[in-house]
This record gives sequence, C-alpha cells and structure tokens, in this order.
Amino acid sequence: MNLIAIENLAKSYGVRTLFDEVTFGIEAGDRIGLIGVNGAGKSTFLRIIAGLEPADSGKITMGSGVRVEYLPQDPEFDPQAAVLEQVFKGVSPVMQVLREYEQALAQAQARPQDTERQQDLIRLSQQMDVQDAWQLESEAKIILTQLGITDFAARVGELSGGQRKRIALAGALIHPSDLLILDEPTNHIDTDTVAWLEQYLQKRKGALLMITHDRYFLDRVATRTIELDKGKLYTYSGNYSLFLEKKAEREELAEAGERKRQNLLRNELAWIRRGAQARSTKQKARIDRFEQLSARKPDVENGKLEITAAASRLGKKIIELEHVHKSFGSYICIRDFSYIVLKDDRVGIVGPNGRGKSTLLNLIAGKLTPDQGAIEVGQTVKIGCFSQENTEMDSDQRVIDYIKEEASILTTSDGGTLTAAQLLERFLFPSQLQWMPIAKLSGGEKRRLYLLRVLMSAPNVLLLDEPTNDLDIQTLTILEDYLDGFPGAVIAVSHDRFFLDRLSDKIFAFEGDGMIRQYTGNYSEYQAIFSLQSASDTASKAKPVEAKKTPASHKEQERPRKFSFKEQREYEQIDGVIAGVEQQLKEVAARIEAADTNYAALQELLTTQKALEQRLNELIDRWTYLNELAEIIKS
Repeated sequence: MNLIAIENLAKSYGVRTLFDEVTFGIEAGDRIGLIGVNGAGKSTFLRIIAGLEPADSGKITMGSGVRVEYLPQDPEFDPQAAVLEQVFKGVSPVMQVLREYEQALAQAQARPQDTERQQDLIRLSQQMDVQDAWQLESEAKIILTQLGITDFAARVGELSGGQRKRIALAGALIHPSDLLILDEPTNHIDTDTVAWLEQYLQKRKGALLMITHDRYFLDRVATRTIELDKGKLYTYSGNYSLFLEKKAEREELAEAGERKRQNLLRNELAWIRRGAQARSTKQKARIDRFEQLSARKPDVENGKLEITAAASRLGKKIIELEHVHKSFGSYICIRDFSYIVLKDDRVGIVGPNGRGKSTLLNLIAGKLTPDQGAIEVGQTVKIGCFSQENTEMDSDQRVIDYIKEEASILTTSDGGTLTAAQLLERFLFPSQLQWMPIAKLSGGEKRRLYLLRVLMSAPNVLLLDEPTNDLDIQTLTILEDYLDGFPGAVIAVSHDRFFLDRLSDKIFAFEGDGMIRQYTGNYSEYQAIFSLQSASDTASKAKPVEAKKTPASHKEQERPRKFSFKEQREYEQIDGVIAGVEQQLKEVAARIEAADTNYAALQELLTTQKALEQRLNELIDRWTYLNELAEIIKS
C-alpha cells in the first residue's frame, strides 16, 4: 500500500539549492534511513513531508486517512507542563476521561429537573472506556521508563535538554501513526536505550522515515536507504551496509562516465582547433555536441572533508587522577576514581544518562573541581574540548570570523600552512558560506564548524563529549581516520557503538553508585566481557539444588556430555576475555613503571595488578575445564 507519493519536489534557501526534482514513494512497512552531508537539506525534507514547511515546487500525495507522527531535531516544549502532559500534548488520557465525566456530572447536578441531560450523562458514562485510557497511559510510562524518564510529574522546564528530547521521542512513539518520521532519534540516549529503540522499531507496525548517523542503528533498522547528495535523491534497497556497496558501484559508474565525457571533449576540442567548417550543417551539429558536453556537470564526488591539523608537543606527564570523588548534593557521580592518562590512550566512556560521564570530562578539563582527591595536568598538555552544546557560538558572527578568533593560519601535520579560508574549504564550507552568519547554518554544519575550531587550537589531548551528535556520516568517517593518527590522548563520551568500536582500546563504564570500572578493548569486546561476568555472577548467586541420585542405565552412562547454552557461550568468548585481562596486566605494569615516587598511585596499581593476576588464574582454570569438555564432546 502506497502511503505517500512525492513528485518533483524542490526547495532552495536563497542561493542554496537543497534538492530539486526529487521523486519517490513510501510504502506501508518501509523502514527508510535518510542520509547525506550536513546542510544537504535532510531535516527540511522531513519537515516538508510532515506538512510543516512548504516546498518551492512539486507535489506530495498522501493516502486517505494516513496518520503521520513527526519528531523534530529540536522539539518545542511547554516548560510548565508535566512530563505526561507533554507526551500527550495536553491532558493525559485518563485525566481527559475523568474531566469529561466531571463536567457532565456538574452540569447534571446544576439542573436535576433536566431529564434529557440526565440521559446524556448515562450515555456518556457508558461510552467512556477508562480501561483504554489507563492502558495508553501505562504504555507511555513504560516507554518513558525505557528512555530513562521516571518522574512523570516533573515540570519539563526543569529537565535537561537530553531529557526533553527523550520525552518528545516518547510522545512520537506512543501516538498511533501509519508513518513515523524521526529526526536524529538516537541523540541524547545511551547505548542500552539505543538497543531497546532498535528492537522497538523493528517490531513496530507502520512505515518509518528517519535521519540518523548511528551506523549500527541504521544497519539494523533500515530496510531502504535514501541519500540526498548535491540536490539529488538516490534510492537503495537494503540497510546501510548494502547502501555502501551500491553507492560505491554508482560512483564507479559516474567516474567512468566522466572519463568518457572528458575523452569526447578532448577529441572534439582537437577537431575544432584544426578548423571546423562552421557553415556546413554536419559541422555545426558537431560543434553543438561539443558545447553540450562542456556544459554538462559531472556527477562525481568533488568535495571531500579533510582534517590535517597538527597537535602540540606532548611531554611525559599527561594527566593523573588520584582518588577523585565528586557529588552533587546527596548524589555521588564519581567515587574514588584513579587513573593515569597515557600518551596514546583511546578511551571510550559509557553508562546510562545522568551517571556523571560529562562530569568526568569536565573534571579533567578543569571546568569542575573534585570534592576529594587530585587531578594533575602536565605542563605541555593542551586540552581541546568538544562539548555537547555549541554554547560559545554567536549566531550573528560570520563563519570565517568565528574560525579566525581561534587562529588565522594553521600549521598542518606535514609542516605546511593553511589559512582559515582554505581550511573552511576543506571542511566543506565553500566561499559563499564562509561570509554567512552562523545562524543560517544547519545544526550539523554548526557542529562541524565547532569541531574545526577545536582542532585549529592544535590540542594534544582531546576530550570529546558526544561527538557523533548531529555530525553526518562522512564527517564522522574522516574524524575517525584523523583520530587514528592523532599524536596524543583521546577520551570520548559516546553512545555511538560504531564510533566506540573504531576509536577505543579501553572502556570506562559507569556502573552505578559512582563506581567506574575499567575494561580493555573496544565497545563490542566490553559488551562480551560484561555479559560473561553478568552470567557468571548470576550463576554464583543461584543456590544449587541437590538432585536425587538414581541408578543410571549403561546406555545413559555412555551418553557423551554436551555444552549447556551458557557453557557454549563462555567457551566461544573466553579466549578474548583472557587476552583482555593479559592486556590489562601489561598496561598496569607500564603504569607502575611510570608511577615513579608516587607512593599512593603505586599502591593502588599493585593492588590492581594482584587482583588481575588472580582473575587471570581463575580464567585459565576455567579455560582448561571448557577445552577438556570440548574434547570429550568431540570424541
């Protein structure tokens, strides 16, 4: 069933053409991911489909009775509304039913002689389905809880920006719709909640159209991928992985077509230079063909974001955290945390929202002071902070002036120099955009501009707080390549699992009550270790039940053993777990060597080393048992 048909849609802002002659349709059951570079017009495209913004030209035909629900990138809120009132865009269903009944009852009591009104009241009470209202409100509370919102009576104006975005997401999910349109639904939610949202959308009935830069999310949810690229819309069947394959094929064909066009141009140009007889009809047709070939714009990639900023020299001592403690009122964010930052650290910080991940970055950056403990920063350290909000941007300031405030000329990693204008060109800000006020940029373009300013300061320690929010996939890919070769430490808070897998070789996990546990490996390896530990903890807490001994038959005694589900999973993962613990031991040994005369840090490291050695011995014993069992099963 076709829900929406879009024909020849076009939209421009001044000299910027966002898209032109876009035609496609949305079928019931489609789960479509929309991608493209920041500023390509993705959010505008969604707003037009949702009926919130007019197109310059084109036609949108919607099926009869099609219901559309839309989550904008920056939702509007009533600061005085309670959470449930905001979700339902007014009074909650249960309160609405009760209010209607109370109003009717008050009118009936005011006119007891009005028998007709009494009959209306009876009919109203019969029609009211309080059970449905309670069920809808209960479902809203379940979704809010899954999104990390548990105080349903809280005033929206008192909540953080991330919490408000999650309330808006709950509102979009709870209202029945044939087409759900989501603009960056994974921003401001943690990794566990993203995983829940994946499952929810996979099971949901109805069509889905979304913008997201979370590549794992896009890969697991989308069944179609559409791309806005230089004003054109390209449609691909399949998820993000299939999109990458098919886009590569499209670009190869486009490049081949461009090479053919250039060859034809060279041949025609050589013929013209030899002296064409322009009066003859045949020669004139050939000249016309040359002019058409020259005027045709090549459909090949001509803009590539490059990051070549150099980092400042970094000395031996970087950042040392010793028994750091931080709380806000009675809530403990960080409890007794110690760590020595190494020069080539790549640390990913994960955990539920509100646990203190950003607080840890702010402590390291010196924006907050610990309640207890100490944070020492080396003399050569130059920290670059990429925070969640672009708070210091002046909307009236021109793009190029914003960059020049940090530096007018940048020395690159290869020893060359780039002016602010040249670097903006490399960051996909052409000359016409450089003189525009920041207010006219898209949200993603502002994030890209903010990132450029951070990198222009030539930091040697990068603190990244949710860097993937609002950055397009192309920018993220280049940023990841840059971080691979960055000659300093990188510590990042992120909910983007793909980014964490690419970036991190250590994970700091906030596990409640202010405790931060350290794991070796990327996010997927951390998940495997964490799952294994959770399963082991669950098994150790379970009370063994002594089975009644009964004589077994000869056939039963000879039956080979089999792995249980838990043993099979443990057998498959234990090599990686052992490798992770061994790597942790190597790093602890390196830190012990670097601790020098710092007695407190040395004692902490020695205790950690002893615990890791004990854990390694236990794992080796378990590995021996599982491998012996595997041999028995095979035989």
